[in-house]
Amino acid sequence: MIIKTIQVGMIGTNCYVVACPETKEAVVIDPGDEAKKILNLIQKNDLKAIAIINTHGHWDHVGANNELKELIKVPVLIHEQDAQYLTDGKLNLGSLMGHETASPAADKLLKEGDLIQFGKVSLKVIHTPGHTPGGISLIGEKVAFVGDTLFARSIGRTDLPGGNFATLIASIKDKLLLLDDDFVAYPGHGPSTTIGKERNENPFLLED
Repeated sequence: MIIKTIQVGMIGTNCYVVACPETKEAVVIDPGDEAKKILNLIQKNDLKAIAIINTHGHWDHVGANNELKELIKVPVLIHEQDAQYLTDGKLNLGSLMGHETASPAADKLLKEGDLIQFGKVSLKVIHTPGHTPGGISLIGEKVAFVGDTLFARSIGRTDLPGGNFATLIASIKDKLLLLDDDFVAYPGHGPSTTIGKERNENPFLLED
């Protein structure tokens, strides 16, 4: 699969454009800001976006949903338990940034086990709550887009509305760590890592 990474917004959210190399159909994961910059990446690589997918509902991951949806005319997908975050500025924290309408309501609600198909590529939805109630990871062939669930040698915050530390650790250990060591994990912020590296080196996962 084709994976293009672009950092957007004031805190450098990783937005991913993931595409089928044969059909050039693509999905946009977590367009947190700078919709025109994301559009330029899509056009530069001659891709055809078919969906926007949010790994969770925080403003820095959904902030460009409105504008990007208008530009590329595609549906917005998010897990059913984070649906309310999209249009609630207090929940998604957008109100703190002066952005009350970061996103329209979801066009499709996702749940555990759903498959998102684009061209000959598919991503499986895995529910990984803890950072938010409806946080998801998207699992492809030897890749995992993990949102703010897991970072290189760190984990997502759990001190925001809907966060829960024990739930987050369980999501990582019971779901993400079931993947093979050579799976590349693409997080919502910071560099990519591997499941094996985090299994063996992440201090939050080595604690008893």
